Amino acid sequence: MAPSRNVGYLAFFAASLLPSSVLALWPIPTTLETGMTALKVSPSFYFDVQVNGAPADLYEAVGQAQYYLETDKLGRLVVGRGATDTTALASAKTLSLLPSGVLALWPVPTALETGMTALKVSPSFCFDVQVEGAPADLYEAVGQAQCYLETDQLGRLVVGRGATDTTALASAKTLSCLKLSLTSGATAEPIASEAVKPLGTRSEEYALTIPADGSTATLTANSTLGLYRGLTTFNQLFYYYGGVTYTLLAPIAITDTPAYPYRGLGLDTSRNYYPVTDILRTLDAMSWVKINTFHWHITDSQSFPLEVARYPELAMNGAYSSREVYTESNIQYIVQYAGSRGIDVLLEIDTPGHTAIIGTSYPDYVACFDVTPTPYEPPAGQLRFALPEVMDFTASLLVDVAKTLPSYYFSTGGDELHTDCYADDYPTQQQLNSTGTTLNDALNTFTQTTHGALISAGKTPVGGHLEMVLDWNVTLSNETIVMVWISSEDALAVADRGFRIVQAPSNYFYLDCGAGEWLGADPTGLVLVLSVIFDLN
Repeated sequence: MAPSRNVGYLAFFAASLLPSSVLALWPIPTTLETGMTALKVSPSFYFDVQVNGAPADLYEAVGQAQYYLETDKLGRLVVGRGATDTTALASAKTLSLLPSGVLALWPVPTALETGMTALKVSPSFCFDVQVEGAPADLYEAVGQAQCYLETDQLGRLVVGRGATDTTALASAKTLSCLKLSLTSGATAEPIASEAVKPLGTRSEEYALTIPADGSTATLTANSTLGLYRGLTTFNQLFYYYGGVTYTLLAPIAITDTPAYPYRGLGLDTSRNYYPVTDILRTLDAMSWVKINTFHWHITDSQSFPLEVARYPELAMNGAYSSREVYTESNIQYIVQYAGSRGIDVLLEIDTPGHTAIIGTSYPDYVACFDVTPTPYEPPAGQLRFALPEVMDFTASLLVDVAKTLPSYYFSTGGDELHTDCYADDYPTQQQLNSTGTTLNDALNTFTQTTHGALISAGKTPVGGHLEMVLDWNVTLSNETIVMVWISSEDALAVADRGFRIVQAPSNYFYLDCGAGEWLGADPTGLVLVLSVIFDLN
């Protein structure tokens, strides 16, 4: 009796897949070809992403696959769950891509090419600075790179932390030197000077090559800032095991240029005072990942920890304590430290809101000072910006501080202005009535006065003027840089009005949004994880 069609179909299905492990495949791929040879997967198996400009979620997917490969324990659906395969596996080849040293690279370079050759770094490795008139901070950067190369002991994230690499390293060539040079015609300015140039004019690109034969590696750039970025990348290329610093991926060729001219980290030192040493450590971490702007939110309603020569009472009355003050020498040292690491310090004195603390020194300048209960940010209080003397005071304060800093940029805040505060404020209403102006008119005048003073001092205003642009229709200079801080959905509306923007939306980038906490312990509040942060495009 002939077999039925169903039996024939099942027989064909089984014959096409057995004995391959693809029995676990679902859905069945469109095309599938298999052999009959046993193959083991190395315990140190690695997924090598050779995708130029690979997005963050691709690396996340690779990480998930790596984790699954290492933890999944699916046995074959046969008697003994695979025990009969041991004979075939005894002589099986091993599937093993050499783990890439570039896993430690962040951010990912614009272009990256690697080989598969082991290369050791000489214990007497030298940095050869071939830069005419090289500035002191370039030599300082080279010293830091030398120290990092000699002391960093990052092991590969594999079982044994690199013990399996010893065989490859036994016959590896040795890299003895990295030559640093500027492109023809480039001038060797201090890194700190390059770091504070206007956005769009800073040259951070570089080219780095590391041959596999042990000959001299080269780092070239158009500026000392570019050389600094390249040194940072160079230090991230190597692993350490058993007294040997090495890579498994020589030759290496990297060309790199920033995707964004502004790459910032904001720190609030008003609500929570951070010692100078903590700020310096933060700057170090920023430099390692090529973040080039330190947005220093130094004052707010809670405290005024900034020492200002013309207005010493602000810090005397406004700091949490005399020990929690940033002196002028502190500021200058932090700025110098940041600059030598390729970081521009963008200082912010938030006005006209977020200024309650000024009321401890100038109570006549602040409306709604310390009122309770308050719908505003506690402690309550905002500058009486309609008053001419307050405009003059604020402009003088901003310029006095801004002129001590090398940056082209200075932030004036400008966010979260609660207008209800002024409805019952007698001095404000008296000024508005006597001049026949509205609160909106007064805010426009205040902003133009303070921004105009900064522009006259050679500074470009920056701030969270989102509400001023979208809600108040305040006239801002076309050069003003607007921080989009409330929501990423506001970016297009601000850009459509001709302003340069910095994307800093709370729904993506506010690192204090976690575990459901936002403004208080709100279970419906924002929760930011890395997958959300990297998803902003």
